[in-house]
Amino acid sequence: MLRDSDIEVSVVLPCLNEAETVATCVRKALEGIALAHAVGEVIVADNGSSDGSRELARQAGARVVEAPERGYGAALMAGIAAARGTYVIMGDADDSYDFREIPSFVAKLREGFELVQGCRLPSGGGTIKPGAMPFLHRWWGNPMFSAMARQWFRAPIHDVNCGLRGFSRAFHSRLRQRCTGMEFANEMVIKMSLAGARIGEVPITLHVDGRTTHPPHLRTWRDGWRTLRFYLLLSPRWLFLWPGLALMVLGVASFAAGFFNVAVGPARFDVSTMLFGVLFLSLGFQLALLAVYTKVFAINEDLLPADPRLLRMLGSHGIERGLIAGAVAAGVGKLILLRAILDWRAVGFGPLEAAEILRLVIPGALFVLLGAQAFFGSFFLGILGMQKRVAAGSAIVSSEGLGRHDD
Repeated sequence: MLRDSDIEVSVVLPCLNEAETVATCVRKALEGIALAHAVGEVIVADNGSSDGSRELARQAGARVVEAPERGYGAALMAGIAAARGTYVIMGDADDSYDFREIPSFVAKLREGFELVQGCRLPSGGGTIKPGAMPFLHRWWGNPMFSAMARQWFRAPIHDVNCGLRGFSRAFHSRLRQRCTGMEFANEMVIKMSLAGARIGEVPITLHVDGRTTHPPHLRTWRDGWRTLRFYLLLSPRWLFLWPGLALMVLGVASFAAGFFNVAVGPARFDVSTMLFGVLFLSLGFQLALLAVYTKVFAINEDLLPADPRLLRMLGSHGIERGLIAGAVAAGVGKLILLRAILDWRAVGFGPLEAAEILRLVIPGALFVLLGAQAFFGSFFLGILGMQKRVAAGSAIVSSEGLGRHDD
């Protein structure tokens, strides 16, 4: 009987009613381990099969573990938790991947790569057999999500959705993956990249899957939306910050154009344009604050790694600085509004020329609004920071303020 320390490679196959193909995949995986000159095991993580898949997997030489929580990611997490190898190779049990390609993955893992991603797309040297990948997946979904992973998260890969990949079990244990659905594969790549893992890529061939009795588990629109939503949730910069900054720039331009009565040809901007500026500025500022809130929450919940730039920006007295800035801005706004009230009193609280008084009321209201957002938003950051400590007992936020982080 193999000791845990003897096992170098664990191949994990998630399985849900794959009686037609699971035994073939197990045999190919065992053959791939042998071709890699490795000592290994094959684990089938069964997700509630009712077609005899478990028995067929055992007969073919796999160790079967139960994954009671439904979902692709949930099954993989159960299988990885049961793995004993130094390296884990994961892949689907539908015979679309040839596990005899395992030696290429093991070779790179032995070189020191923490993640070795398979690539089916020709852009990364891969091959897709005719009929093996739906048109939308090949020409839109996979290239789009892969480009987003490279741009947003600096993941050096061409096929982020490829299910055949290998990784260091020790490094993966630090990621604390959460996604139980199809987003699991994307979450792994994104978190590995953000955590500074050494990532490699291996071109592979995608074959037509061997199932005939039921369709693929992947649902194009449902899983595509869930993946896009996950990308956005892990990138506050693209979801909140850039749109917020764009709105703030538009708001400043609109407010200034109205305040100074700018004319462009026959068009003249007046106090109504200032109101648009207030709308854009307040909405943009709120989105920028949401970017900070989301980043702090994601770090505290181990969804994202600690960000030194954020820590430097917030510093040890970040909350206090936000409170002071908010109070000052709101104070300025109140003074402007007080001036407007005094002007009103000067005419016996009677009618005022609308455009002139609005040139005071609108800026005053804007300063009070932005100041209140900054003031109470700083308190909210303090609340977020009281939730949880991050890696190695460090806290991005403590009750004394933001910024404590022990390396």
